[in-house]
Order: sequence, then C-alpha cells, then structure tokens
Amino acid sequence: MRNEASKIPGFGSRLKAARLKANLTQQVVADELGLTLRTYQRYEAGTTEPTLNHLVSLCITLSVSADYLIGLADEVRVGE
Repeated sequence: MRNEASKIPGFGSRLKAARLKANLTQQVVADELGLTLRTYQRYEAGTTEPTLNHLVSLCITLSVSADYLIGLADEVRVGE
C-alpha cells in the first residue's frame, strides 16, 4: 500500500466537485463503476486512489478529463 505522501494532491476534492457538478450521488457513481459505496467514498476522502481502469470510467461517467482529476488542468468538463 502506498503511503500518504505519494497520493495525488487534491484528487478527492476534485472528484467530489466533478460528481456534484454532474448531479450524481456517491452511490450512483459507485454503481456505474461496479464498486462498493465505501470504496468510492475512500476515493473522495483521498485515502485510496482508483486503478487506471476506474480512473477512465470516472472520467467517462463524470464527463471530466483525467488531467482535471489528477490536477494537471483546471478545466472540469471535457469539450467545454
């Protein structure tokens, strides 16, 4: 397991902001990805990070770029 220092800074808060902007609940996003609610909640809390496959699914589900979620871009939506 990776330590906290290696976590992507701000990932959880960006993920939560994107979910809220998409007007989705944590449960809906978790279901879309085939995750338990608790696992998804850990993503938003920043205590764990998604696999690459789940990151791609999050981007599709929330209509955001991976660059936004990992902090490389400030634009939330893809195509806006």
